[in-house]
Amino acid sequence: MEKRDLDLITKHEDQDPELKRLYQEHLEFEEQLEVFNKRVYLSPTEELERKTLQKKKLKGRDQIERILVKLRQKEKESNHRDM
Repeated sequence: MEKRDLDLITKHEDQDPELKRLYQEHLEFEEQLEVFNKRVYLSPTEELERKTLQKKKLKGRDQIERILVKLRQKEKESNHRDM
């Protein structure tokens, strides 16, 4: 995730429980995937689980991005009003 996105998440996660939940899930999926990615060999069941985690992580990332787009727009509008 880009620093700009991480900064925005950090700034707003306390006011947005959904954003906070999605980001925590994202981090958990990354940790779980890292365990699989460090292994030389995965059984078919493990490979399926890894792919499922990747899909869940991507879905969550898409949801986070939709929230971030709205937050960026609000900040942009707020900055224009302050001028």
